[in-house]
Amino acid sequence: MTTANKITIARVIMIPIFLVLAYTGHLSWALAVYVIACLSDMLDGYIARHYNQISNFGKFMDPLADKVLVLAAMCFFVERGSMPGWAVAIVLFREFAVSGLRLIAVERSRVIAAAWSGKIKTACTMVGLCAMLLFPDVSLVNLISTAVILLTTVYSGIEYFYVNRDVFKDLD
Repeated sequence: MTTANKITIARVIMIPIFLVLAYTGHLSWALAVYVIACLSDMLDGYIARHYNQISNFGKFMDPLADKVLVLAAMCFFVERGSMPGWAVAIVLFREFAVSGLRLIAVERSRVIAAAWSGKIKTACTMVGLCAMLLFPDVSLVNLISTAVILLTTVYSGIEYFYVNRDVFKDLD
């Protein structure tokens, strides 16, 4: 197992730790775990590329770990009343739609690489959720964070489909 994959697995293990800390009211510790998990995403990607540790496991598990981490935090905020459930539904819709697009592309022997807008979306989402953990009772922070998350999510989703619209040509 590569170092990059070990870091990804560590991030997956941090998700329930984050949730336990958040739900038991230890938001400072939850924030610390969340930040470490977010930073580990950049670290494992760097290590995988820099040391040629790119693997099929990493290609599958790294984005999955990111999505589960972010969605776990969003669900926590929905339950607290800090984020509307429909916002999480939009994020989920985008994730499922882009995953479906990638599946269709793979059937056509095409790989859709991560776009910059997707990376910006991920960064904005992670930073926004950190801000919500840091200032849990500030409605304006929750509102702005949710708005930025939604804007970047919708924009990146539209861009993926627009740039790759030819994938849908001649579909049965």
